[in-house]
Amino acid sequence: MEYTFSPLTDFPKLEEAIARLYGDAAPMQTKRFRGLLRGLEETFGPSEKIAVFSAPGRTEIGGNHTDHQHGRVLAGSVNLDIIAAAAPNGERVIRLQSEGFPMDVVDLDDLEIHPEEVNRSASILRGIAAWFVRQGCRLEGFNAYTTSSVFKGSGLSSSAALEVLIGNIINELFYEGKCTPVQLAQIGQYAENVYFGKPSGLLDQMGSSMGGMVTIDFADNDRPVVEKLDFDFASAGHALCIIDSGADHADLTDEYAAVPGELKKVCAHFGKSVLREVPEEDFMAALPELRRTCGDRAVLRAIHIYDDNRRVEEQVAALRRNDFHAFLAQVRASGLSSWRCLQNVVPAGYIEHQEVAVALTVCERLLNGRGACRVHGGGFAGTIQAFVPLDMLEGFKAGMEQALGEGKCHVLTVRPVGGVRLA
Repeated sequence: MEYTFSPLTDFPKLEEAIARLYGDAAPMQTKRFRGLLRGLEETFGPSEKIAVFSAPGRTEIGGNHTDHQHGRVLAGSVNLDIIAAAAPNGERVIRLQSEGFPMDVVDLDDLEIHPEEVNRSASILRGIAAWFVRQGCRLEGFNAYTTSSVFKGSGLSSSAALEVLIGNIINELFYEGKCTPVQLAQIGQYAENVYFGKPSGLLDQMGSSMGGMVTIDFADNDRPVVEKLDFDFASAGHALCIIDSGADHADLTDEYAAVPGELKKVCAHFGKSVLREVPEEDFMAALPELRRTCGDRAVLRAIHIYDDNRRVEEQVAALRRNDFHAFLAQVRASGLSSWRCLQNVVPAGYIEHQEVAVALTVCERLLNGRGACRVHGGGFAGTIQAFVPLDMLEGFKAGMEQALGEGKCHVLTVRPVGGVRLA
């Protein structure tokens, strides 16, 4: 596909696409897209033809840290997204201006790994471009301007949304749309693992790329089994909330990396690379030796993975039979396991700063035995997730923000569409 949208004549067509994607929020989103087009022009100058894209954030509903062990997850895209406008520049350079951040510039004749770009968005851009070029994609230079409602550090994976967004831009404009949503997720993971330097699983990218609520089995990471679930939390009388604990996870890379690192030691005992390849009965039989050689935390983390894989299956079955009480019970059990076994609520040695633990405790007190809450995503910092009965939502939100700060509790919905081109 080519750049087909003209900002001067085709905005009504974009408005129609906005209305289809955003529904009742379309008027507000239309203003947002006008600002996006204005940002592209103010940054790079006027363009006769452009293309417009959106990629959503994601929420992990079940399966905490199971994806990097080729486990099972339950995920959903959410109604917060990163949007982009892209235009050709006639050069061998990609320029990406994300609103509020320094511009990223990637030379298409230099797509090797740059160590100085580790943990920077330029590495994501370079890694995705490199993947496409190696597949024979005739990639050309373009300018892109982005703006995001997926707040950084939200646990909604703004990084995966950016990866899916860039993948969609290149796939649509230069690769004839050959890549499926699953492949675009895998490309994003490749860039994050190899270029960005983060040993993440595939949950984040799949949640953003696929759209809607999906359950994914990563037993074969190259060919994940994806199934859609049609379930509306509001129909069950609950709202999905994401609560920002206020913690800063910028210096916690070692904590996140220690989870797959310790599990790798457990797997090595059996000559395997991921826990999904180790039968649970073999793991339990070797428990005394594993405790000596790998340590108790590694053993507990492995137990969490086995148990949370089962919980995902039970969550999916509960939703399919419309048993929301059983679903909530599994959410609570997963949260307890993450805190007790996975131990990704409080970073090791932290005493004064235990923001996620405080957020969970306040949340449980406000829910008072109803709904459910759990640590969300990577843990250690960032956010928690809560399913809140609609009749107590107003008071719950007020209580969380009184304790943690204004704007810390976000009421979200599952978005049915993943990464998409709008014009």
